[in-house]
Amino acid sequence: MPTTPVISAVIPVHNEAGFIDAALPQLVEALESVGESFEIIVAENGSTDATAEIADRLATTDDRISLIRLPEPDYGAAMRDGFLVATGAWIVNFDIDYFSSEFLRSSLQLGDSIDLVLASKRVAGSDDRRSALRRLGTWGFNLVLRVMFRSRVSDTHGMKMIRRSVVTELVSQVQSTKDLFDTELVIRAERAGYQIAEVPAKVEELRETRSSFLTRIPRTLRGLWRIRRTLSKEARREPAG
Repeated sequence: MPTTPVISAVIPVHNEAGFIDAALPQLVEALESVGESFEIIVAENGSTDATAEIADRLATTDDRISLIRLPEPDYGAAMRDGFLVATGAWIVNFDIDYFSSEFLRSSLQLGDSIDLVLASKRVAGSDDRRSALRRLGTWGFNLVLRVMFRSRVSDTHGMKMIRRSVVTELVSQVQSTKDLFDTELVIRAERAGYQIAEVPAKVEELRETRSSFLTRIPRTLRGLWRIRRTLSKEARREPAG
């Protein structure tokens, strides 16, 4: 494998022992179909089952796969730590049950002027097959982002591909973990003037959602308020001119 792969795919996993054994080889196959060099970083976080052991076994058979482990369940922290050890020119966030070679091909074709590509469930051409409640939740979340942060993107959750220079500059500034790490990262990239593109995504839930949508709403709103407060404080500290 080249010293610097084109793609680093970061995959946060938690208690996926019943899924990862079949899904990780499928991810390898999807990445191979893109035709670019790659690495896969499995970011296991706080699993109480055999997820880490299975990922480690698969990594011993393919040197493109590596495993990092975090002691506590935290999706955002796992994504952050995976980003920080990634070596690729492009760093991609996939989930073990949601990845797409077509997204990678479309993103790589956008050219050198783009710094961050979002797979959006809401732009023209997308195919969102989730429940009406979850589609409504995505719409409401985006509305909050537009009101609170004047964001112009349509979807901050889901697959994304980020140029390594953006990760190098911004990841250490992101204070959110859990569900909002990637949202804060996108907001910071937008405010820093990086060029962001959105491509349509097909979203179909392959299994029942593991976390309650409704119970996440208060936590999400508190987290967004903390992000707004943090960014406001940072803006006041910036020198004029």
